[in-house]
This record gives sequence, structure tokens and C-alpha cells, in this order.
Amino acid sequence: MNVFRSLKYRNFKLFIYGQSISLIGTWMQKTAVSWLVYRLTGSALLLGLVSFMSLIPSLVLSPYAGSIVDRHDRYKILVITQVISMLQAGALAFLILFKIYNIPAIIGLSLLQGIINAFDVTCRQAMMGEMVEDKADLPNAIALNSTMTNIARIAGPAVAGIVLSTFGEDVCFFGNFISYIPVLTCLFMMNLKITQISKPQTSIWQELQDGFKYVAGDADLSSLILMLTISSLFVIPFNTLMPIFAKDIFHGNARTFSWFESAAGLGSVISAVYLASLKSHKGLIRIMLVASSLFGVSVLLLGYANNLTLALVFMTITGIGMMAQTSAINTYIQTHALPAMRARAISYYVMAYQGMIPIGSLIIGWLANTWGPRAAVSIEGAIGILATGAYIVYNKRRTDAQQGSGRNIPRLSSI
Repeated sequence: MNVFRSLKYRNFKLFIYGQSISLIGTWMQKTAVSWLVYRLTGSALLLGLVSFMSLIPSLVLSPYAGSIVDRHDRYKILVITQVISMLQAGALAFLILFKIYNIPAIIGLSLLQGIINAFDVTCRQAMMGEMVEDKADLPNAIALNSTMTNIARIAGPAVAGIVLSTFGEDVCFFGNFISYIPVLTCLFMMNLKITQISKPQTSIWQELQDGFKYVAGDADLSSLILMLTISSLFVIPFNTLMPIFAKDIFHGNARTFSWFESAAGLGSVISAVYLASLKSHKGLIRIMLVASSLFGVSVLLLGYANNLTLALVFMTITGIGMMAQTSAINTYIQTHALPAMRARAISYYVMAYQGMIPIGSLIIGWLANTWGPRAAVSIEGAIGILATGAYIVYNKRRTDAQQGSGRNIPRLSSI
């Protein structure tokens, strides 16, 4: 089975080319912002606050974004979000160029980017079905998109580490600003068959209610989103503390910090390539559970790692686990949700994934200030392991109850 089979579609290929460059710039900026904030303040709590402000809009706006995306031209929405993102990146670049190290301004621009992302991420995910004509190739396209994202997660921090230590922070921020040129160019080169959007007969509020009822009424979708919510709230935010691990625990510099981000990105690419090679989307829940267990254990061990090499190994494994967990849930939702509800179902995925991380970032910042960074990371790993065990017990009881009532429900090993 060809791992790259979905690249035969011209629109999807253009999307991948443009986004791959833009996301490298995004990760450069993300790395530079985290390093800059910690260098200026030395505060784990402020690190958590910056992450909180950049992602909290996804919690509040994602369901609304899903309804907007379902009602309007997704292509136009994507172009608009990319243009505004470019302007935001430019504003941040000029602040740093003129050495206006204003933490409230950086937090404000992070909040703006979060608002943009609430619409942008939902729109990009929902557009997959329009860029890939054969729906049998949709899981492959989702996995390749994740692969591209995580290759950028390797390259972006690696480049940022070199640029930060050689040229300074302003070059990182201008690099992100320039990276939006190729993504916009590729978007303008697309030739999508845009589905004509009929005038909505219901209000946005009614569609929000319909989306919630649909997701809540599907036990598989709702339980997976709940699992992702717990992971995003209590496990994934561990990486907020990696600047502290790099600088204070392992006595490194900006380049050391970039190694942590790149190690997680490497693990994510390994996981994404595996998912892209799957011949079908069966067994996604089983993959999610194995990945969740691996993720929790590796985060727990990272908290206890006593040397840099071992820490980077565990960081790589966290990338494998986290990527497989989130991608398996994403693919399951996109391949099982009704087409008319897909964007709204995806919006709850985005809310559970990106929306909960900012709250988790504040929690782990508080834990690190109270009990220290090692203890905070170890606690998050333990929660991940317990959550996986709880999901297995819940799924088994639900399956047994449904089969006992005479319904033919597939067991965990077959879904």
C-alpha cells in the first residue's frame, strides 16, 4: 500500500506543500516565544499563561467555528485565516525587531493567534474531504497531514535553536512572517470544486445545539472526545515545562530546548508514517489505547530522567504516543461522523484537543511552582495511565451491556 497515495490529488498536494513551509515557521515562532518569555521572566507560570492565551479560544469558539465552517465557503475562510495569521506574525516580528519586550503585548498577540486558529484548524480539517476525491484515501490524507505537521515540529524548533543562538529572536519571528507567502500562493493555485452552500434555514445557535446533541448521542464519538479532553487537560501540557528542563534541570540553552521539541516531533513523524501505512481505518480505538498507554508511561519516565540523553529518548516516545492517540481519534471522527455534521464533530475534537491544553498549561505551571517541574511532569504521566485504564473498563462494560441487550456491538479488538 502506497504511503503517499493521497498526494495524487493536485489540491491536496498543493495544500501539503504550502502548509509544510508555513508550519515550520509557526514552530520556529512557538519555540522562540517560549524561550523569550522564560528568558525575560524566569517564570513557569507565565510560560503556562502564554500557552493558555494562545489556545483558550479553541475551547470557547470551536463549536461556533464548526457551525460557521458548515454554513460558508471553507476555501474562503481558510484564505482569510491565513492572511490574518500573516499579519499577526508580522506584528510580533516588528515588536521583537525594535526590542519592545512587552509581555502583555506578546500575550495579546498570542490570544489573537488562538482566535484565528479556532477557525483555521477546524476549517483545514473539514476541507480534507473536498481535497481528496476518493474517500477511501481520506484516512491516508489525514495521516500524511499529521506527518507533515510533525516534520515541521522537528524542523521548526531545530532551525529555531540554530537561529536563536546565532542570529537572535527577531529572525525567527520574521521567518514565520515570510512563511505565509508560499501557503497563500498554493491556496490560490488550487482548483477546488466548491460545494454550493444553500442559505441556512436554522440559526447558528440551533446548529450548535444540533452538533452537541449529535456528538453526545454517539457513545463512541463522545467517549473518544472525553478521553482526548482528559489527555489534553492533564497529560499533553507536560511540554509547557520543557524550557525549564532544558535550561535549569539539564543546564542547557536555546538549542537544548529545541532538541526537546525536535525529539517529540521525531516521535510524532514515526507514529504518523505508521498510521499513513495502514490499509484501512479499522482498529483505530485499539491503536488509540496502546498509544495512550505509551504516552502516559513515557511522560512519567521523563519526569524521572536523570540525564539529557535519556530525557530526549523519553521525549521521542511521548511524541509517538501523543501523535498516535490524537490522530487515531481525529481519523475515527472524520471517517464515522455524518457528512452534514463533520465540521461540527471536528470542532468538538479541536475544542477537546486545543481548547483544554491552555487550562492544563496553567495547571502544570501551578504544579511546577508548588512541587517542582519533575514532580509535575510525573503526575501528568500517572494521570495518563489511569485515564487509559478507566477508558478500557468503561468500554468493556458498555460493550457487555449492549451485547447483553441483544445488540450486535463489535468488541474493542475489532474497532
